[in-house]
Amino acid sequence: MNPFRYERASDASSAIALLAQAPNGAYLGGGTNLIDHMKLGLRHPDLLVDITRLPYDHIEVLADGGVRIGAMVRNSDLAADRTIRARYPLVSQALLAGASGQLRNLATTGGNLLQRTRCIYFQDISKPCNKREPGSGCAARDGYHRDLAILGTSQNCIATHPSDMAVALVALDALVRTQGPHGERTIPLMDLYRLPGNEPQHDTVITHGELITAIDLPPLPYAATHSRYRKVRDRASYAFALVSVAAALDFADGVIRDVRIAFGGIAPMPWRAKKAEAALRGKPASEELFRQAADAELADAQPLPGNAFKIPLTRNTLARMLLDLVEEKNQP
Repeated sequence: MNPFRYERASDASSAIALLAQAPNGAYLGGGTNLIDHMKLGLRHPDLLVDITRLPYDHIEVLADGGVRIGAMVRNSDLAADRTIRARYPLVSQALLAGASGQLRNLATTGGNLLQRTRCIYFQDISKPCNKREPGSGCAARDGYHRDLAILGTSQNCIATHPSDMAVALVALDALVRTQGPHGERTIPLMDLYRLPGNEPQHDTVITHGELITAIDLPPLPYAATHSRYRKVRDRASYAFALVSVAAALDFADGVIRDVRIAFGGIAPMPWRAKKAEAALRGKPASEELFRQAADAELADAQPLPGNAFKIPLTRNTLARMLLDLVEEKNQP
């Protein structure tokens, strides 16, 4: 039994002030990741600051046509929201592909972005893991790594980021709004995450006491009817992605005018496929082109024997999704 203090914050300022006084404290939102970690012995916070009553549980349309999602909006509510389903269907699809109905009823938007890897060695305190205990080693390299990363890895870590929602939001150029001891800031979601490098223990650029308050989605007219999220996994539900793809396509007269692509399940962070996008823009759509674009993105992949299958799986998943979006556009 590990004792800890519990405080319920009435506003963001008091929550930040409470955590500033506790270097080993943590915010408690939905708790779907944090409580698991406490049970597994991965985390031993001496203070939990309950932020569930902070006024960040709304979804609002902004003046420029974008949408602001409060950090405390539950995943189930976000997936069901009519505005999200109409304007950003890939976000709703990604959310419904994740976890279970019970977990989505608890999990929050902000917490979803900050969840940590489900690598089995990270979650087993009896095994070495540089992400959990820097300098101890990466047991996954010579162990079980079928589910782990092929892009963006380092010698210190090959863990994958587990979020489905974050993959969709990265494809949409979402912005993360935060408030912390040093004031407010807005962070492009792509810049929120860090590759492992020599410091795999740091997943994001969020500092201690910094609180996510909202996520902003920019206006993206063509995403309303031409975006999709596809997840390849071992079973139909309650499983993390082997490979997932979020894509939004602007397609007319046989030519790809614009495209946004992000991958999940293959990197330590939601992976924006910039090379694949560049290979597609301004060109006539074809299955061969889609596979070439995937190969351009995967050229730097460094798979291990147990996860090399992710290269053809990623290629095929992207090609099939883009073909589906083109066919959908061409339907009368």
